[in-house]
Amino acid sequence: MTLSAHDVYSAPELRFSAFPSRRSVVHSTKGIVTCTQPLAAAAGQKILRDGGNAADAAVAVAAALNITEPSSTGIGGDMFCLYYDAKTKKVHALNGSGRYPGNTSLDLVRKELGIAPEDDGAKIPISSVLSVTIPGAAAGWVDTVERFGSGKMSLEQILMPAIELGEEGFPVSEFAATFWEESEDAIRKASPNFREMLKRDPEAKDGVRSPRAGEIMKNPTLAHTFRTLAKEGKKGFYEGPIAEAIVKVVQDLGGHLTLDDLKYHAETGSQGVDAISLKVNPTNIGGTKREGKGEIEVWEHPPNGQGIVALMALGILEELARTGKIPHFTAEQHNSSAYLHAIIESLRIAFADASWWVTDPDVEKVPAKDLISRPYLAERAKLFNPDRASDVLDHGSPAQNHCDTVYFAVTDQEGNGMSFINSNYSGFGTCIIPQGCGFTLQNRGSNFSLKAGHPNVLAPRKRPYHTIIPALITNPSDNSLHTVYGVMGGFMQPQGHVQVLLNMLAFNHTPQAALDAPRICIGAGMPEKGKPLDRVVYLEEGIKESVVEELRKMGHDVVVLKGFKRGMFGRGQVIRCHSDEGQVVYSAGSDLRGDGAAVPV
Repeated sequence: MTLSAHDVYSAPELRFSAFPSRRSVVHSTKGIVTCTQPLAAAAGQKILRDGGNAADAAVAVAAALNITEPSSTGIGGDMFCLYYDAKTKKVHALNGSGRYPGNTSLDLVRKELGIAPEDDGAKIPISSVLSVTIPGAAAGWVDTVERFGSGKMSLEQILMPAIELGEEGFPVSEFAATFWEESEDAIRKASPNFREMLKRDPEAKDGVRSPRAGEIMKNPTLAHTFRTLAKEGKKGFYEGPIAEAIVKVVQDLGGHLTLDDLKYHAETGSQGVDAISLKVNPTNIGGTKREGKGEIEVWEHPPNGQGIVALMALGILEELARTGKIPHFTAEQHNSSAYLHAIIESLRIAFADASWWVTDPDVEKVPAKDLISRPYLAERAKLFNPDRASDVLDHGSPAQNHCDTVYFAVTDQEGNGMSFINSNYSGFGTCIIPQGCGFTLQNRGSNFSLKAGHPNVLAPRKRPYHTIIPALITNPSDNSLHTVYGVMGGFMQPQGHVQVLLNMLAFNHTPQAALDAPRICIGAGMPEKGKPLDRVVYLEEGIKESVVEELRKMGHDVVVLKGFKRGMFGRGQVIRCHSDEGQVVYSAGSDLRGDGAAVPV
């Protein structure tokens, strides 16, 4: 059954939370777009107003974000999505991730990187051309429109808002300008085509520099890439001049990508896969218990994505609550040391498994159903110590976090929901720009293991462990749409999924307040010398100093991040659904850690 307005916010005292919120929830009955960039949100809004559905609008947003926030996303990267079909009440998943070049091997890559035989922990550097994997986004955009789109709009119509932004220019927003400036040197060094993604300035070095906030930035070469994709479809990107430019710059820099690799991806296309889900009741963990209410079904994209981490952590938390290993957390205990300790430890357990098992299921067996089975989660929950931080767990821990992604959510008037994520992996990816194309190539190959025998070991035409994950929530009673949501930021993503969900559904925060609340992040940065990555816990300013000290006494290696460094905690988007007077109402929030906005139709 669709939630009533009372079920959405049944505790008025929690509507205005103890932490400051600078934004109000945005409501609409005709659909909402919420993303990290207002101009991109406006692009999706236009598509919805012109008759497109949530899938059409999502692709428009993805393309516009590539123009306005290329530090996070682009057509040179990958995409995943979950689509809720209001007519069938089913959740569909699409895997738009690319594979590693076929004409190479683990031994060759290790040799080219100069990795010693005894070094099993080495990774491909994120700036190396050897980290380039086939861009999956272009095919993913086309397949999204073909499989889930309204059928009323052409790809050219959908991409036109982004094309116009690229050709006519747009004013650069605050965070985007900062990310651009931070990556300017890397862009310059990565390839001879760096001028394509920097702003002209006769007084600057080489006549170009990163754009500043409020300045007009144009990217006509990327607009041309979009026009080619719109006119020729996947063939226009994976064959012909664009493909040749991609292969040339990669091979010139010592990489192994070939035209056959790109053509293979175009022919196989994006994969329609079965979404994975877990039924949980967040009110069993915290907040006000409501008998007979509160159960939801959380949907995530399956491996090679890491969404399974969020499901495992939620299942472990519920098991800990069921067995009395953690208390039922009250509203006053939200973000207390006991609560955050439970979150941290549940995530560590989940990541320990995921870092071993998550890989390309076409190449290795990934026991996704077993990992989220109740008996297995109950067994893993036995590792939890309510008093102390755990030792480093089997199968390692999550790798370095990168705030490298754009996540956005779209709903439409028909009740469809799209949870969509598009990523370069680390910032501008490799920063390598194919000549005349206006985009950078991703560095997703850095997430392969270079250890022989590891399930996620690098192999020809294999997809690596992927950090990007979209999420959806449905109501098990009637399979109606409950929430479309996600949080960006590399390995922060499943951690954000867990925290934002519990903020909203255990502690009854509004969608905006659920995003505003201070967050934690484990294993999110490079550790200090001699300290294993798994021991680092980052806390966002706003969490009480007493809580910080209590976590340290429990054995956690705590670092508090303030100001701009808070970007490590990701930038989330939420659209929640309920009904009132026979109409579905969408209520959206957009993370204050980014430039974004929730825009109603």
